[in-house]
Amino acid sequence: MSKRMVVFWLLCPLPIVSLQAQTTAPKKEINDQCQSWISMNSTFRLSDHWGAIADIHIRRNNFVSDPNFYFLRAGGGYWLNDNLSFIVGYGHMWLAPSAPGGSTWSNENRLYEQIAYASKIGKVSILNRFRDEHRWREVVTNDKSTGDYAFSNRLRYLISLGIPVSSNKWVPQISIANELAVQFGKAIVNNTFDQIRLFAGIRQSIGSGFAYDFGYMLLYQQKASGYQYDRNHTIRLFFYYNLDRGTKNRNKVVPLMYEDE
Repeated sequence: MSKRMVVFWLLCPLPIVSLQAQTTAPKKEINDQCQSWISMNSTFRLSDHWGAIADIHIRRNNFVSDPNFYFLRAGGGYWLNDNLSFIVGYGHMWLAPSAPGGSTWSNENRLYEQIAYASKIGKVSILNRFRDEHRWREVVTNDKSTGDYAFSNRLRYLISLGIPVSSNKWVPQISIANELAVQFGKAIVNNTFDQIRLFAGIRQSIGSGFAYDFGYMLLYQQKASGYQYDRNHTIRLFFYYNLDRGTKNRNKVVPLMYEDE
């Protein structure tokens, strides 16, 4: 047999193998869901440079019918100046069972570090936030806890815009935000891309250090399988409280208070 024939027969099966790989690859699946998120996010400036944060978050599936998770977070912060802050802290999540008929909730422990920088271009307030999370998520199999925890790291970048539409402080601002999250770790095989969150709504100060934002958020998340995705249509209502015990007469650019799970 000539060398040309040998090469031909060696290479000939390659298109067939490639075709089989393409035809057997799972087809992309998108699961549309409706959710609601509500939270209370507090920032405490105890001095010009030191402070703390505390949050509580509730997420519901099927708009408000079914639980998705409950989340508590706390942290200590250092403000280099009024626009730049560093936060380190801990969060704990209680996750509702995702399997139909399941009854076992799982726990997630989370440590995180965060840098947030606020600025302004014209009248538009801008917040950039970087967050590094270290997550230990309890493994549940056949509706029973295994006692094991899967560890992963997640990196998140958020940009948020506050756009005033009136000089009257009681008129809501337009609030737009986009956040991208990627994750790494031994347990992360097919979904290094974790999710993207797009938010559009209004933000309103209601006095005495309180504010809220309300609007629509689209969350697009890749699942562990790699070919399954959740597309969550979310109504979001977040409340904020800011306590400032610093001694400076501040000319604040924008509160560093945009928080989410």
